Amino acid sequence: MPRPSQAQDQALLAAGAQLYPQLGCAALSVRRVAEAAGVNPAMVHYHFGSKDGFLRALLQQHYEEMFSALSFNSSGAREVMERLAAALFGVASFVREHRPLIARVWADAQAGEAVALEFLRANVPRHLAVLMSLTQEAEAQGRLPHQPAMSRLVFLMGAVVMPVLLVGGLQKIHALPAALAGTLESDVVSDAALRRRVEWALLALCSGV
Repeated sequence: MPRPSQAQDQALLAAGAQLYPQLGCAALSVRRVAEAAGVNPAMVHYHFGSKDGFLRALLQQHYEEMFSALSFNSSGAREVMERLAAALFGVASFVREHRPLIARVWADAQAGEAVALEFLRANVPRHLAVLMSLTQEAEAQGRLPHQPAMSRLVFLMGAVVMPVLLVGGLQKIHALPAALAGTLESDVVSDAALRRRVEWALLALCSGV
């Protein structure tokens, strides 16, 4: 029997990407995803085995896009600080583009949803390891001072990435002061804002050289 078109796989994943941030693991149903994708609900089980299998594939697809770009930015012949800056910008850009999905994964993990916990445990160490490797390389070359590795990594993520999630959460609940809401794009989430925070964070780390 010929396998149904792979287009169904992608249609289901696209529908899931729209629905998952709103519903989370518990409320997302196979039937609702199939209806949104315009396919028979049985196709979810055919392509992914189960609802959990579908959720795993959905989350992993998004993560691998980011990790592929991160791996590319962190390698090559460029100077290590350039690669570190590009890697940080790449992670922050991914978070900006997928804020609702990332926020839902964290919420599901905190609620004890097994798929979300499994996903975070398997993947968060991967991109953190790349960033840590770059900072250690920079330290070995004398571009960064000796600093506790974990403290340095937490500082970089907090300075560059966390503002994107913070303002996204405040925006969602309409808790941003009116005077600040209008500058959200230019001051926090634009490419220029991300690059500015990367530059500031790396300058702060380099201040002890």
